[in-house]
Amino acid sequence: MTAQPQPRLLALSDLHVGYPENRQLIAELRPDNDEDWLLLAGDVGELFADIEWVLATLSGRFATVIWTPGNHELWTRAKDPVQLRGEARYLALVELCRGLGISTPEDPYPVWPGPNGAGPAGAGPVTIAPVFLLYDYTFRPEGALTKEEGLAVAYKTGIVCSDEALLYHDPYPSREDWCWARIEATERRLAGRDPALPVVFVSHYPLVREPTRVLRYPQFAQWCGTTRTHDWHVRYDAAAVVYGHLHIPRVTWYDGVRFEEVSIGYPREWKRRAPRPRGPRQILPVPPPESYPPFGPPPGPR
Repeated sequence: MTAQPQPRLLALSDLHVGYPENRQLIAELRPDNDEDWLLLAGDVGELFADIEWVLATLSGRFATVIWTPGNHELWTRAKDPVQLRGEARYLALVELCRGLGISTPEDPYPVWPGPNGAGPAGAGPVTIAPVFLLYDYTFRPEGALTKEEGLAVAYKTGIVCSDEALLYHDPYPSREDWCWARIEATERRLAGRDPALPVVFVSHYPLVREPTRVLRYPQFAQWCGTTRTHDWHVRYDAAAVVYGHLHIPRVTWYDGVRFEEVSIGYPREWKRRAPRPRGPRQILPVPPPESYPPFGPPPGPR
């Protein structure tokens, strides 16, 4: 009998299962080890039923699933039977996750023990901190001094995030007010963590602006995070930062901390790179460079 590989901490984001090709990828996804954990960094779907299907499917396959929302989960589309908006929609998704045994940003931070309960440096244990933060328009286009000036650049060039029409901020006065409330609540949570353990952040948005510098349309960065988290990876002793949203899967380093963009993205994006997208990214134990696995079984007769 072949022994299973050691348990791993894996991560994915931006599954976007409204696209049939992406839905098929998730239908085929299986862990290599029954004890593998999966971090989901948002944008698993848009319609409530699609989100529920993803979360139910993956929670039944991985030992532990940890989720934080992206912007797409929070959209309220006219065709979605679930018409909850803003914070009410978010809290309904939290309750959905809890019913499936999935950890959310509202739950106690789980600790990944590492292979066999412990490991060498870089293999655990670590605190997993799923954080839901949103953005506050502070990643502004060059020369824009205010939110209004940044949005004017976006509208003039036609590069405007669909959040402006679909992501409601009820009951907060604005998305940035919701963002600031989330930051304050998260900082209180992080202050109460076990300080002896490093943290793996799971966030839909990068905690620093630098990853957005490679965007094809830099004016889109204002929907990609907040300057208020620029030092969290240092302040909270991050072992890694997992994020998505940019649809640019890669590994970068800031202040000695590994940042992993783990998105699948839209089929039109990943098909330009390969016949199939790369699979879940191994976060811990620290993987060797260029270690993305193929995504599930290769295409074949059905």
